[in-house]
Amino acid sequence: MTQDTGSQETGSARERWQAGYDGARTRDVDFTTLSGVEVDPAYGTDEGEWPGQFPYTRGLYPTGYRGRTWTIRQFAGFGNAQQTNERYKMILGRGGGGLSVAFDMPTLMGLDSDDPRSLGEVGHCGVAIDSAADMETLFDGIDLGSVTTSMTISGPAVPIFCMMIVAAERAGVDTGTLNGTLQTDIFKEYIAQKEWLFTPEPHLRLIGDLMEHCVEHIPAYKPLSVSGYHIREAGSTAAQELAFTLADGFGYVELGLSRGLDVDVFAPGLSFFFDAHVDFFEEIAKFRAARRIWARWLRDVYGAQTEKAQWLRFHTQTAGVSLTAQQPYNNVVRTGIEALSAVLGGTNSLHTNALDETLALPSEQAAEIALRTQQVIMEETGVVNVADPLGGSWYVEALTDRIEAEANAIFDKILAMGGSTLTHDDVDGLAAAARSGDDPMTKGLLQGIESGWFMSEIAEAAFQYQVALEKKDKRIVGVNCHEESVTHDLEILRVSHEVEVEQVRLLAQRRTERDDAAAAAAVQRMVEVGRTDDNMIPAMLDACRAEATLGEICNALKAEWGEYREPARF
Repeated sequence: MTQDTGSQETGSARERWQAGYDGARTRDVDFTTLSGVEVDPAYGTDEGEWPGQFPYTRGLYPTGYRGRTWTIRQFAGFGNAQQTNERYKMILGRGGGGLSVAFDMPTLMGLDSDDPRSLGEVGHCGVAIDSAADMETLFDGIDLGSVTTSMTISGPAVPIFCMMIVAAERAGVDTGTLNGTLQTDIFKEYIAQKEWLFTPEPHLRLIGDLMEHCVEHIPAYKPLSVSGYHIREAGSTAAQELAFTLADGFGYVELGLSRGLDVDVFAPGLSFFFDAHVDFFEEIAKFRAARRIWARWLRDVYGAQTEKAQWLRFHTQTAGVSLTAQQPYNNVVRTGIEALSAVLGGTNSLHTNALDETLALPSEQAAEIALRTQQVIMEETGVVNVADPLGGSWYVEALTDRIEAEANAIFDKILAMGGSTLTHDDVDGLAAAARSGDDPMTKGLLQGIESGWFMSEIAEAAFQYQVALEKKDKRIVGVNCHEESVTHDLEILRVSHEVEVEQVRLLAQRRTERDDAAAAAAVQRMVEVGRTDDNMIPAMLDACRAEATLGEICNALKAEWGEYREPARF
């Protein structure tokens, strides 16, 4: 349902919602309560906002989850590609709707498994991927043409994406039909997670190339998942997570516009990734405010005319930082509450953490409990029956407004750091700046990264929360209250050192079996393209087809562009 939202609207808000609902497809399932009571698909006043109406505070679709439930997308990856492939098949076989790839630390940093800096880290916090051949194994027996796949990686995201494309080609998949998400969000790496390779400018060049390539060749694929999750996990408040993440998103919109791309074409390829923390109502309000802010900026500042370009689609993961090593079975409760907040906030896809993730990668049993948590919410609780069931709650609406106001104040600070005199209220001025290519939000983001402002804001928020815990103003069950327990130690998943030994052996074997000269020439050609204004993706794909490794590709680009070292700050 894509339309020009600036067109003249007729009828009451309720009537417009009803027309949208009647024209949409709904699932053929029972939408009554457990007692058999019929409930309406949505509730509200005649002129109040309804689901599926701008600015989408109450959700993107008039049907809510009656039309389509959220995608169950469990984050998984450990050891080598073969072991992770088996876990993926387990998740899909037990009702998972999509895959989400976790990579090990060497892969996240663009290193090969045999790099000396990788020693002891291969396969430990995710799956090790060295070349396109590993990607083939990772997705062996899984139809990439029908399963949506998310990959959580940013610094070396573009070569990893190219390896997945090559794996799909080798499997006979029409790569133009691929659907999924690549994180690629380099701004949040400088702000929170610290997994970068270069200075911001080369990263942004690669991201721009990726956006152009996907628009032209893989239209359903989302090349950017703007991530607030890692910002929140680093210690930010809910409002900081929201504001920093959306500001990053505005920066990527400005990047797309600077490339001459049509915002109505590329903006639907931007998705978001948020944390669902344990403060139930605050999280729901955060998700509702996020949709509202994004829609208004995209329409009024960046000129998006279609609904799809104004929609904020987001994935949610329950808060890893809320999990405790003490009394770990309590984590099942925390995860269930957090997942419910994401659902009531209208998430489009969801990952639920496992109870043992504070200790190690999830065991198969813990991963199944995490999966079943979502399925119980979806199948048993009735929360899918009504769109935005908390809409109109005095508390939720007030909290949504408050978080939006806090985010707007942060936007103004970021704009000022970039030298702009504009504020979030100066819609016409911001729109004129966007049309002129001034990129006010991007300038503020880069200055905030350079000055360490984002880091200091997050550090202060984390410090204040820790003080509250130490004083017991804030409580965590099993940590600073209700500490007595009869629970026993968990059996946890351990990744054998043999995984690293075998991965290094396999990598050496692949190097001997490939055409070394062809791989080196393809990497050199990629570097040469990087010295021009041409799109680098085709040349990078050729390097991956020649079995150039991730480390070889990234090292060649580091030699060309240099590496980024964060300044020491005290």
